[in-house]
Amino acid sequence: MKKGQKKAETILTHGGRHLSEQHGFVNTPVTRGSTVLFPTLEAMRDPSVRYRYGRTGNPSTRAVEEVVTELEGAAGTVLTPSGLNAIATALMSCLNSGDELLMTDSAYEPTRKFCNGILARMGITIRYYDPRIGGGISALFSEKTRAVFTESPGSLTFEVQDLPAIAEAAHARDITVLTDNSWATPLFYQPLELGADIVIHAGTKMFIGHSDAMFGTISAKEKHLPSIKETHRLSGTCASPDDAFLAARGLRTLSVRMKEHQARALELASWLEERDEVLSVLHPALPMHPDHELFKRDFSGSGSLFAFLLPEAPDSALAAMLDNFELFGMGYSWGGYESLMIPTWPARIRTAVPWTEKGNLLRVHVGLEDLDDLKAELAAGLERYTVAAN
Repeated sequence: MKKGQKKAETILTHGGRHLSEQHGFVNTPVTRGSTVLFPTLEAMRDPSVRYRYGRTGNPSTRAVEEVVTELEGAAGTVLTPSGLNAIATALMSCLNSGDELLMTDSAYEPTRKFCNGILARMGITIRYYDPRIGGGISALFSEKTRAVFTESPGSLTFEVQDLPAIAEAAHARDITVLTDNSWATPLFYQPLELGADIVIHAGTKMFIGHSDAMFGTISAKEKHLPSIKETHRLSGTCASPDDAFLAARGLRTLSVRMKEHQARALELASWLEERDEVLSVLHPALPMHPDHELFKRDFSGSGSLFAFLLPEAPDSALAAMLDNFELFGMGYSWGGYESLMIPTWPARIRTAVPWTEKGNLLRVHVGLEDLDDLKAELAAGLERYTVAAN
């Protein structure tokens, strides 16, 4: 947070609330609508009118924009209907045909698919780079490089990126730096302060917090905000007012939830490190993680998501473990109150730095269940895995 700015918990509680406009209701009510009526021709032509059409915003979306902007220390924020759409809109706002994008090799898989599909068809070159390259990324820049995308930590393999070093190298060449901050949220990681130009959230995850809505946000510094707003407007991108209401509701408890998710995930990850069945645990807040010192330098806390590696075994062993869970659900999202676990195969998608670890990698989101219950279920699952593997 910038000097003199209110603390995060205060922003989350009071930000975006305009009680005089809300008839005193505590949370901003849902405003549904497409058409906005103007009382006069002069008012219709007034460029300062706050709301002009449903697609361009309403009080429900404004409430979330204001909170996220203040949390990120940004010049402004736009809302999107999903995290992937936030990534797509942000990238298209700073890339044109013939440009080159450097994308971290640890990126969220749908991000890669968007780049290799839509961006490639637009005539944009995508090159993947080692997430641990740091300032060495300057050696990869070409005359066509216009943007560098970071995700720290990576959503499957949890490498922490040296964002200040990457940003310093990029800005020396007037290259835009984008960061996906869904894992740590602005409570625990401040990309714009560390040098990023644009920060993106899959608001579906921690912002919503209840697994009941799709949502995304893009926040930016002053230099990049006009292009983002133009791309957002011209592409017809807009978030549902109902989903914006759910995001506003979720943000009010973000600080409390993040503290609980952090503590529970760290305890479960530490417990797994001690298990004989587990080869390694990928959580940057653990001292044994190779990027732990970098994590301590740049982050003030950690998220709910991590991974652990089990010895090689057939799919039947994975099924024996996962199919019989009651508390750990199998689902592709995360960030809600319920714990999740899925197998992942980074070797299938990595290109710049091949994934060479042998075994089955499982990604875990730790929810708000009792930890003893989670440990008991996981211990039984590990036993089933071991028996089936042999």
